[in-house]
Amino acid sequence: MTDNTGTAIATAMKPIFHVWGFKVHEIADDKGLEIIDLTVHPDHIHLFVSSPPKHAPSLLANWFKGISSRKYNHRYADHDGEKIRWARGYYAGTAGHVSSETVTNYIQRHEEDDS
Repeated sequence: MTDNTGTAIATAMKPIFHVWGFKVHEIADDKGLEIIDLTVHPDHIHLFVSSPPKHAPSLLANWFKGISSRKYNHRYADHDGEKIRWARGYYAGTAGHVSSETVTNYIQRHEEDDS
């Protein structure tokens, strides 16, 4: 379904990326969070979010991964092969020692590298 560059998957998945990006913003609004930057790739995402310290990173990952996949799968997936299934892991870090601009530049640079 793909060549060595992943182009076929990326092209086929573009509607999913758009819907998923919309869902992330919807979840953030519902939870009172601010999306600073978001880049959706065929096999992962980069999400830079501002959250009060009362929310643990594991809770944020649970919200974004769990709510987005449930909403997407309920509305768009007709059978198991179309469902979004997130991997168990995630990476979370704080931006306390670097500027928001540095993190945003990192995310955007990776988006350009994957294009």
